[in-house]
Amino acid sequence: MTIGPETLVEAGADEARRLLADRAVPLPSLDAEGFAACCDRWADRRVVMLGDATHGTAEFYNARAAITRHLIAHHGFRILALEADWPDAAQVDRFVRHRGPSPGDEPPFRRFPQWMWRNAEFERLVHWMRDWNDGRGAGDRAAVCGLDIYSLSASMEAVVAYLDRIDPDAAALARMRYGCLDPWAEEPAAYAGAMARGYASCEDDVIAQCRELLEAGLSTRAGDGDDLLDARQNARLVAAAEAYYRGLYRGGPEGWNLRDSHMFDTLSRVLDAHGPAAKAVVWAHNSHVGDARATAMGQHGGEHNIGQLAREAYGADVALIGFGTHDGTVAAASDWGGPMRVKQVRPSHPGSYERLSHDTGLPRFLVAPGETPDLAAALSEGRLERFVGVIYRPETELRSHYAEAILPRQFDGWVWLDRTAAVTPLDAGGGGGTPAETWPFGL
Repeated sequence: MTIGPETLVEAGADEARRLLADRAVPLPSLDAEGFAACCDRWADRRVVMLGDATHGTAEFYNARAAITRHLIAHHGFRILALEADWPDAAQVDRFVRHRGPSPGDEPPFRRFPQWMWRNAEFERLVHWMRDWNDGRGAGDRAAVCGLDIYSLSASMEAVVAYLDRIDPDAAALARMRYGCLDPWAEEPAAYAGAMARGYASCEDDVIAQCRELLEAGLSTRAGDGDDLLDARQNARLVAAAEAYYRGLYRGGPEGWNLRDSHMFDTLSRVLDAHGPAAKAVVWAHNSHVGDARATAMGQHGGEHNIGQLAREAYGADVALIGFGTHDGTVAAASDWGGPMRVKQVRPSHPGSYERLSHDTGLPRFLVAPGETPDLAAALSEGRLERFVGVIYRPETELRSHYAEAILPRQFDGWVWLDRTAAVTPLDAGGGGGTPAETWPFGL
């Protein structure tokens, strides 16, 4: 079925609302022992992806944290993969797996939007993972990795630092190759403008550096296998980021698709590195987790995402779980790079999946459309769905934050949290956790 404006009418809404209220599984409070058990139905999957409708809502972090703890403690999941940059997540990984910081590490998650991972809700999960790993063998510890593509400068520095330790001559060559990107290391989006003005591409240099790090012979001099995996992934990230920013000036779906392909490839490599029995929980926005083929971004925009790629690769061995809310508050900015504000979330729009969910009267619930064919059919007419990232503009919400979707095809599960509140950012004033300049290693 093709999504179109004609499918967004409210014909059948009463029946869909009735079935949703009848088939929904009511959930206890997020801190109740039984909350996370709602996801036991997907515990046999190799990958469970947990979305969020915004990047600044405490309940989404707390719900995903409860489910993640449950899957780690009871179902053998040992990887937490985040919509975050690899070098930042690597510092968290060293903390939770008791490996200690690397020399010269800067505090993680310092670029905009800091509150997305520097918040008290995520910090609590990080410390739980460290405690859970304590006393376990190295092969049984839960790990953290980042999937995203934005750490151009930090990844270049990480590759050079690694090579400095094992092969100074190779490090000198890496510095020369990466020097092509130095003018844009801190503002890589400007690289796209330079391409438009005829600046020579850095593609050959970064690909050569990536290829060299991937050569098998290096492993005989690499020492720690985790360090080698880290260096190789940073080299891949530099190559992918160069292509991403080079493609920005051309517009279209290329940038989005390259980013999500990189995230999926990173997830696949991490799973492979942990062995055939490895199982991962992924945290990313609904727009990345939900199958793009069931949304306007896929049907009209030519975009794919990590949820679609995972389904294509793993089939029934992946579960895609979306999260939604009706109203409350959210931590967000008005523009990219702007200050964080706690903003009021507008009540969900009539004609949206969120309004259907709100009208059930249930404060929290889960539906698994694949287990309820009649409900899946009733929800398959296509409706609006709200997407809020780190930017929220309530004054233009319908135009800025709603898109068409077919929820039963988009997700395997839909977790509803009717009223929600903003995350608590970490800051030097101690407003919710460890001071930001020492997190995660400051105890």
